[in-house]
Amino acid sequence: MFKHQHPYAPYIPKTATKLIVGTLPPPRFCNKEFKEGDVDFCYGSRDGYLWIILNRIFKLNLLFEPTPEAIAQRKQFLNDYGIGICDIVASAEREKVDASDLGMKNVQTRNILWYLKEFPFIDTLLFMGGNSKNGPEYLFRKQLKEHQIKLEAISLNIPRIYQFYIANRMVKAVSLTSPSGAANRAVGAIPAYKALKKKHPNFNTIDFRVLQYVKHFK
Repeated sequence: MFKHQHPYAPYIPKTATKLIVGTLPPPRFCNKEFKEGDVDFCYGSRDGYLWIILNRIFKLNLLFEPTPEAIAQRKQFLNDYGIGICDIVASAEREKVDASDLGMKNVQTRNILWYLKEFPFIDTLLFMGGNSKNGPEYLFRKQLKEHQIKLEAISLNIPRIYQFYIANRMVKAVSLTSPSGAANRAVGAIPAYKALKKKHPNFNTIDFRVLQYVKHFK
């Protein structure tokens, strides 16, 4: 059984108003076995699209390479825009060494509610995936249930939007389409994507995510 430990501590600026919440990076990041194009930081896998999407939305001119400069660029962006990253999974066990959320067993989570209390300006959670088993929304719902906190649906369209109350404030939660390349097939089945693809033949799954993410990151 492979012990998949999250290699990065949460990165949360003191003034953060938004918090990115995912699960785990690919197992190779635990062993610092990087590929060309990887960045040794949260969501640094070359097979994921989060930083590609943010690079397009904010015109960041990011480097995609395993260098300190590439890490510094990402931290500077998070500081400048008040965005934190705190993946909900601290560790999990796997029979198969891959990055599948479904393959995780004995999942140990970080207490997102504690971080919301420690960082009082956060008013939006941005889930990097939805409510499928072991996804970030799925695991967060478990934490809310344990603390008897109600999650109220605001919109059930994609992306789904919710709200809940903690520490005398309302927090919005948005279940964005996962930035993982593994989610491309699911994106292709979304009616809104099909409609845009039919209208614009060159439109792709990253373009679809850019349109979705820009509304909630800016």
